[in-house]
Amino acid sequence: MTICPESTVSSVQMPSTLTHRRTAPVTTTTPAPELLRWTGFGGAVLLTAGAWATRAVPMALALAIAGAGLVVLTWALLGRARPDARWLRRTLAWWCAPLLVAPPLFSADVYSYLAQGDVAARGLDPNVVSPAAGASAEAVARVGVYWRETPSPYGPLFTAVERTIAQVTGGDPVAGIVLHRLAAVLGLLLVVWAVPRLAAIAGTPARTALWLGVLNPLVLWHLVGGVHNDALMLGLMLSGTVIALHALPELRWWPFTAGVVLIGLGAQVKLPALVALAVVGTALARRLGGGWVRFVAAGAGMVVAAAGVSVATSLAGGSGFGWVQALGTPSKINSWMAPTNWPGYLAGAVFGPASGQAMISSARVAGFVLILCGAAVVLSRQLRGGIPEVTALGMMMSLIVVLGPVIQPWYLLWAVLPLAACLPAGPWRTRVAVLAGVFALLVPPLAGNFAGRVPELITAYVLGVALVGGAYLVLRQARVSVAQS
Repeated sequence: MTICPESTVSSVQMPSTLTHRRTAPVTTTTPAPELLRWTGFGGAVLLTAGAWATRAVPMALALAIAGAGLVVLTWALLGRARPDARWLRRTLAWWCAPLLVAPPLFSADVYSYLAQGDVAARGLDPNVVSPAAGASAEAVARVGVYWRETPSPYGPLFTAVERTIAQVTGGDPVAGIVLHRLAAVLGLLLVVWAVPRLAAIAGTPARTALWLGVLNPLVLWHLVGGVHNDALMLGLMLSGTVIALHALPELRWWPFTAGVVLIGLGAQVKLPALVALAVVGTALARRLGGGWVRFVAAGAGMVVAAAGVSVATSLAGGSGFGWVQALGTPSKINSWMAPTNWPGYLAGAVFGPASGQAMISSARVAGFVLILCGAAVVLSRQLRGGIPEVTALGMMMSLIVVLGPVIQPWYLLWAVLPLAACLPAGPWRTRVAVLAGVFALLVPPLAGNFAGRVPELITAYVLGVALVGGAYLVLRQARVSVAQS
C-alpha cells in the first residue's frame, strides 16, 4: 500500500473513527492458497491410490472418496482465496498429475471407446455395428452391459480417433487408455487456452473463469480421470468460438472461417457443439448490421459450413455417414438425473412400467420443444444486443443439459465452462459452483456397478466424509487472514 506524503493530504481533518473506517482493511479468514494447493494435490493422490488399491484394500473406496472430497473442499476454499490466473494454471497441472496415472475413474466409458475402435479397425462401422457384434471378446468383456449391444453415438472425427488408437495399440487396453487420455488432455489444453479468452470477451476476470471452469473437480474427474471425449468436443468448440469472435470486429474472414471449422470439428465428436455455431452466426449477423434477413443468411452459412465439415470428416475418416442414424443412441438409456424423465418414473411407480415409459417419451418431446423455444428466445435477444455472445452460449448449453433426455455429471461442463467465463460475482455464480461441487460427489469415484454393494458404498461414504471433516478442521486451524479489496 502506498502512503501519500503529508503535503498531498487535504487540510480538512476527518473524524478519527471515519478515518479508521476508510483505512482499515476488510479481512476474512481462509487457508493460505499454497496450503490449499498441496491439500488438493494430496486429495488427488489419495483418490488415485484408492482407485488402484480397491481390490486389495477394504478401505480403498473410502480413501478414494476422501481424496475426491478433499479436492472438492480445497477447490471451494480457493474460490474465496482468489489467487491469480497463472497460479491457478499451475495448480491445475499439479492436481491433474496423479490422475494421469489413475485407472479410469467415475465411468467405464473409455472401454466402450476401445471396443468401438476395435470395430472400426476391423473395417466395420461402429455407428452401425455394436461392440458385441463386431469387437473381440476381450474388448466386449470390458464394456458396460448397457453399451455392449449399442452402436457408437459419436461423430466421425472421434470414430477416426478410436480407429487410429486401436490400430496403433493392437487392441492393448492399457496403451489404449493412455492414448485416449492423451487425447483428452489435448482437449483440456484447448479449454485452458480458450476459457480465459472467453472471459476477456465477456469482461470477467480470468482467475474467476479458471477457478470455476477449468479447476472445477468435474473437469478433473471426467475429462482427465474419466477420459471422456467431451474434453475434445469442448476444447474444439470453445477455442473455435474464441477465434471466430475475435475475428468479427474487423471482419477478418479467414480467422473467422477457421473458428467455424473448429466448432464444426467439435460437433463431429459430439453434436451439442453445434450450439456454438448458432452463437457465432448470430454474432456475425449483428456485426453486419442486424435484422432477420442477415440473421437467416448467417444461419444458412453456418448450416452450410457444418455440413461441409461433416462431409469432409466423414469421407476423410472413411467411416461414412452411419453416425447420422446413431444420434439418438444415448437416449435409449433412461437417465435418472434428467428432469424430463422424472414424471415418467413417477408414473411408472403409480401406473406401471408401460405408462412410465410412455410418459418419459412424451416428456422428452416436450423437453426438446422447450429447448428449441428457449434457444430461439436467447438468439433473438443476442441479435438485438440484449445478451452477449458468451452468455448466450452458456444459456443455450444450460437448456440442453437441463431439458435433454440424458444427463451425466460431465454433461454439466457443457454449460459450466461458458458460464464460468461470463457470470459476474453474485448468487448465480455461487449456485453454479455449488451444483458443480454436488455433482462432483454424486457418483462413486471408482468406475463400476455398485448395485450389489450398497452397504459397502454407504460405509465408504461415511468414512470418507469423516476424513474430509477432519481435514477441514485442520485447515481451519491453519487459516490466515487475507485482505479483500
